[in-house]
Amino acid sequence: MTTYDPSRDGAQMSFDGRMSYGDYLQIDRILTAQSPLSPAHDEMLFIIQHQTSELWMKLALHELDAARRMIAADRAQEAFKMLARVARIFEQLNSAWDVLRTMTPSDYTTFRATLGQSSGFQSWQYRLIEYAVGNRNLAMLRPHAHRPDLTEKLEAELARPSLYDEALRHLSRMGLPVPENVIERDLRQPWEWNQQVQDVWEIVYRDPASHWQAYDLAEKLVDFEDYFRRWRFNHVTTVERVIGIKRGTGGTSGVSYLRRMLEVELFPELWRLRTAL
Repeated sequence: MTTYDPSRDGAQMSFDGRMSYGDYLQIDRILTAQSPLSPAHDEMLFIIQHQTSELWMKLALHELDAARRMIAADRAQEAFKMLARVARIFEQLNSAWDVLRTMTPSDYTTFRATLGQSSGFQSWQYRLIEYAVGNRNLAMLRPHAHRPDLTEKLEAELARPSLYDEALRHLSRMGLPVPENVIERDLRQPWEWNQQVQDVWEIVYRDPASHWQAYDLAEKLVDFEDYFRRWRFNHVTTVERVIGIKRGTGGTSGVSYLRRMLEVELFPELWRLRTAL
């Protein structure tokens, strides 16, 4: 049997002074970013799980930023692909919990002490995602106060309309009766359920044919929150499976804290109107 040589079909095999796959993706930088602080076998899994999650979050922020700009420019249809992609990013993040759940409580205890006070709730990219989609908890600025550069990023996000704010402003420009006080609200504050906003979405859902773009936008938002909620739920069950109900490394109440996060609704009107229809 003759050994296959890709160069015979034109594959490039020499990269002296030319860009290679590893050069373009800066693979060396990525693969040298893992520095376990203990000899524990599973610490590498823990580090890579969280590093790759941060990479996916970086892409989610990239897509959310572009989607909001498109919606603000009344080019909502161009935002739909980006919003669909963000939902699938969280589907990918959901799948990652399956790998982390192979780590048993015994495995985790072999290196947990090396984490110090570090904890996932301190992820500034995750906080930016929460702020970008409307869950603007100002108390969560404090874990980043030691980093002025991160505080600046978070404050800039709080000064900008969230994804949901942009969606509602878009509906208003389309002629739907979004209340003025909603359009002019304090952007730093977290969104709270509003009956008048729910009534606006109900107009859309009772006659999708007349409001198809708004209807499609609503479903893209629901799709995203669906995957986001699953991610939160899987986070809770994974943590409970590994550490039970012990306190988190960052001092939170652990599973209890994460369960409270399950109660947060990003787009409450879109979920509650289903009962009204």
